[in-house]
Amino acid sequence: RELSPQPACINLGTMWACALWMLPLLCKFSLAVLPAKPENISCILYYMKNFTCTWSPEEEASYTWYKVKRTFIYGKRNDTCNSTSENRASCSFLLHITNIDNYTIQVEAQNADGIIESDITHWRLDDIMKIEPPNIRSVKPVLGLKRMVQIKWERPSLAPVSSTLNYTLRFRIVNSARWMEVNFTKEDTNSEQTYNLTGLQASTDYVVALQCAAKGSQLWSGWSQEKMGTTAEEAPLSPDLWRVLRPAKVDGRRTVKLLWKKAQGAPALEKTLGYNIWYFPENNTNLTVTVNTTNQQLELYLEDKTYWVSAISYNSLGESPVATLRIPAIDEKSFQCIEAMQACLTQDQLVVEWQSSIPEVDSWMVEWFPDLDAEPSTFSWESVSWARNWTIQQDKLKPFWCYNISVYPMLQDRVGQPYSIQAYVEEGVPSTGPVTKAENIGVKTVTIMWKEIPKRQRNGFISNYTIFYQAEDGKQFSKTVDSSILQYGLESLTRKTSYTVQVMASTRAGGTNGTRINFKTLSISVFEICLITSLVGGGLLILIILTVAYGLKKPNNLKHLCWPDVPNPAKSSIATWQEDDFKDKLNLNEFDESLNTEEDRILKLCSAPKDFIDKLVVNFENFLEEVSTEESGKAQENILAGEKNEYVTSPYRPYCPPEETFVEPPISTEIPYRKFQHLYSGMLEETFSEAEELVYSAQNLGPDYLCEEDAPTPYLKNSVVSREFLMSEELPDQTKREV
Repeated sequence: RELSPQPACINLGTMWACALWMLPLLCKFSLAVLPAKPENISCILYYMKNFTCTWSPEEEASYTWYKVKRTFIYGKRNDTCNSTSENRASCSFLLHITNIDNYTIQVEAQNADGIIESDITHWRLDDIMKIEPPNIRSVKPVLGLKRMVQIKWERPSLAPVSSTLNYTLRFRIVNSARWMEVNFTKEDTNSEQTYNLTGLQASTDYVVALQCAAKGSQLWSGWSQEKMGTTAEEAPLSPDLWRVLRPAKVDGRRTVKLLWKKAQGAPALEKTLGYNIWYFPENNTNLTVTVNTTNQQLELYLEDKTYWVSAISYNSLGESPVATLRIPAIDEKSFQCIEAMQACLTQDQLVVEWQSSIPEVDSWMVEWFPDLDAEPSTFSWESVSWARNWTIQQDKLKPFWCYNISVYPMLQDRVGQPYSIQAYVEEGVPSTGPVTKAENIGVKTVTIMWKEIPKRQRNGFISNYTIFYQAEDGKQFSKTVDSSILQYGLESLTRKTSYTVQVMASTRAGGTNGTRINFKTLSISVFEICLITSLVGGGLLILIILTVAYGLKKPNNLKHLCWPDVPNPAKSSIATWQEDDFKDKLNLNEFDESLNTEEDRILKLCSAPKDFIDKLVVNFENFLEEVSTEESGKAQENILAGEKNEYVTSPYRPYCPPEETFVEPPISTEIPYRKFQHLYSGMLEETFSEAEELVYSAQNLGPDYLCEEDAPTPYLKNSVVSREFLMSEELPDQTKREV
C-alpha cells in the first residue's frame, strides 16, 4: 500500500533542528517593546495663529513617530498632524480659526514593534484661547493729582475685537524686588487704553507691566515690556529725630548730638531744601534757640535740665509736619523693659528679636554703628512700631565688621533704658594672631600670656584660643581655652628644656596663629634653692648651738681647742744645761758600736751664696769645751770648704755694723745619725717648738742683738740643735764624716 508523506519534524533526528529554527521567532515576539502611551496632553489656541498640542513622554528609548488626530466642526471633519524629528512631543495645526468650536484630540505613538494610542481628550476653544500681551506707551503723573500715575497702552491686535479683556497690572519701586498687582477689566474696543494707578508715594520712580486674557479663557498672555514713571513732588514728610547723649562735664553741662533724616517710608526722591531746628528748656520757652541748616546733625551744648527739640524740613512745595523729641535731665532715671535680645542671620538678612516686660510699649528705636577702636563717626537708627523684631538687609552692613546694636523702648515721649548686643553679618578668620609672651618660667611650669586682637582685625567673634607648644625635637601638644582667658599655665614640662609656643585665635570661619616664642625651663627652682639653703643654714645653726652648748658645759676644752698654748722660748731649759748634763743627755757612749760598720749619716747643711755672710751658728762654749781645737778647725774647714757641704741660712738677714767683728765660735757640725735620732726622739716635742719660737723672737730683735759676741741667746742654742735634728732626719743618706 502507498504511505502518506510525514513531516520532517516527526523524525527524531530532525526534531532538534526544528527547535533551533523556531527559537529566533519566539525570541523576536518576546523581545518586542511597544512605545509608551502618550499622556498629559495639553492644547493651546494661539488666537489667529495656530492650534498646538503637547504630551509626554518627550523622549523614547527607541525611535518613535507621533501622529495627532483632530476632529472638529462638531465631529464632522477630522485631520492629522505629524510631529517632527526636532520636536517629537509637540504638533501644531496651521489653520486660521475664527469660529468658536470644540475639538477632539487623540495622539498615536508608533515604533518598529507596534502602535499604541492615547485616550481621547476634548477641548473647548474659548477656555484655551491665548492672546498677545498689550504694548504700554507711557507712565506719567497727572497734573493736580498727588501720588498717582496714569498708564496708557495699546489693545492687542491679535485678540477678539468684540470680547472683553481682563488685565493684570503689576508695579514696584525702582531698586525694589517686591511686586504689587492690580486686576481690572476693560470692555471698550478702542485701540488705546488708560488706567490711573493711585496710592503711590510722592516723588518716587515706579516700574509697571501689563498682561491680559480673553474673557472666559484660562490662559493669560505674557507680560508686556516694563515701563518706568515718576510720581509728582510734594512737601516733605516729617523727619525722624534722634539723639546721642554725652557724659556730663565738670560744670554740669553736657553735649548732645542731634541727628535727623527723612521719615521712614518717605519717597526716595523726596527733595529737601533745608531744616529748621529749635530747642528750649522744658519749663522756659523764652529761652528758645532756632537754627537753620542743610546738614542732618547738630551739636547742642545743654545744661542738666530737661529740653525739648523740634525740627521741620521744607522744599519749594511747603514744610513738613513738626517732629519733636524730649531730652531727659541728667539725674532722670529711665525705665527698663527689655529682658532679652538676640540676633540671627537668615539668608541675606540680619534679624534682631527682643522680649519686653511692659506690654504698653509698642514703639522702639533701633540704633546700630560699627564697634571700632575709635569713636564711630556715623550712627544709624530706625524706628519700629507694633513689632518686637527688626530686619536689615545684609548688603547694608559691611562684612567682617562687628556692629553694636541697641534697642530703646519708647513710651509716649519718654525713652527707656537700652539693651545692646553685638553682631556680624559675615565672619572670617582673624587678620592676625595674638601677640604672645612667656612669664613665670619655672622648672616644669610656665605661664603663657597673650593680648587681645584689635577689633578691626578680629573679623568675627573669637570663640576660643588654642595654645600649641613643643619641646625641642619633641612631639607637639595643644590646649584650647575659652575666649575670655588671656593666659594659661603649662605644666608637666621637662627640666632645662627649650620649648616653642604659639597661640591661635579662632572664629567660626577658622583660626590664625600668632607670634612664635621660645623659652627654656630652669634647671633648679627657687623653692629648691630655698630648701637647700634652709637645710644648710639649719645644719649650721644646729652645729653652732651644739658648739655653744659644749663650750658652756666644758669651757676649758673649747678654749684649748680654739686658742692652743704656744711654748715660750724664753722659758726653755736647754740654755741651763751643763757640760756633764748635756753629755748625759746625749749619752754618746751608750750607742751600739755596730754603728761604725754602718754608713754614717751626716747633717748636710743647705748651702748659701758666698756673699751671704750670715751663718747660723750656735755657741757651745759653755757646754762643749773639751772638743779639740783641731777637730773644730777641721769642722770649720769642712763647713766652709768642700762643695758638698751646704749652709742653712736664715730667711731674715741680720745687719751687722762694719766696725764690729762677728766671731764664729768653733763648733762641731757632725754628729752621728743614730745619736741624733736618739736625742731627737727624746727632746723633739719640747725643743722643736721652742726653737721655732726663738727663731721668730730673734728675727724680731734685730741685727744688733745677733751681733753681740758676749750674749748668746738661748734661742740660738736651742734652734741649732733642733735644726741639726731636723736636717739629719730629712737627709739620712749623707756622706759619713768623723767627729
